[in-house]
Amino acid sequence: MEYKMYQESAAVVREKLGAFQPEVLLILGSGLGFLADSVENGISIPYGEVPHMRQSTAIGHVGRFVAGELAGRKVLMMQGRLHVYEGYSAAEAAYPVRVAKLLGIDRMIVTNAAGGINTAFRVGDLMAIRDFIRLAGPNALIGPNLDEFGPRFCDMSRTFDRRYLELLREAAEAAGERLQEGVYYYTTGPQYETPAEIRAMRILGADAVGMSTVHECITGNHAGMRILGISLITNMAAGVLDQPLSGEEVVAEGERAKGRFSRLILEFLKRME
Repeated sequence: MEYKMYQESAAVVREKLGAFQPEVLLILGSGLGFLADSVENGISIPYGEVPHMRQSTAIGHVGRFVAGELAGRKVLMMQGRLHVYEGYSAAEAAYPVRVAKLLGIDRMIVTNAAGGINTAFRVGDLMAIRDFIRLAGPNALIGPNLDEFGPRFCDMSRTFDRRYLELLREAAEAAGERLQEGVYYYTTGPQYETPAEIRAMRILGADAVGMSTVHECITGNHAGMRILGISLITNMAAGVLDQPLSGEEVVAEGERAKGRFSRLILEFLKRME
């Protein structure tokens, strides 16, 4: 990806936003796109209208930016994200994050639907992401470094903003929400993991597993963005329960969690620094 491509994409989005200047990028994961319908004075920008952007093809992902006000914050939401399993490179999957950075956004909330590995979790739990594991697979920073965004070798020891984690705990208490915390394990998908893989992930310290998020977080961290990550546990991972997994289950659990998820995000936005 060339820097000029990001500039061209940002210029088109900026033109469509007009005088509206977003301050927070909010990435909505599988089954969680409903939050975009809650913004005031919403501006919708389909990905297909932004040069160099790819289309979202995953279940439950509309594939557009939605800008507007939410809990008093000016947000740019991704109603649907891009995944490597759709055939895109890691850089393409994380492309919108750099576009947001060029729009002047330096804060990001990333959400996802995930499978629960930690046996103390239950379906429907919301988990604050403290860290992630990506042992293999693609990386959005491979290739020539774009110095305009960040250094060649970026530190990943504090990817998720510690102050934001504190504020999320406060938001969860105010919303009456049980909040789990843990480590997210990334796999490319699209197949679900095997029970043996899940056992290995648990040994390595993972609490949840999913097919997104890490490329966006690596790219955002590289660009100096403050990041908060939240996983909705939509199912227990393979082998935890004696039952098969399905994409429909993920979307259905997102639907059931609408109210709780919305309350937590709104309470956090009120506190966000």
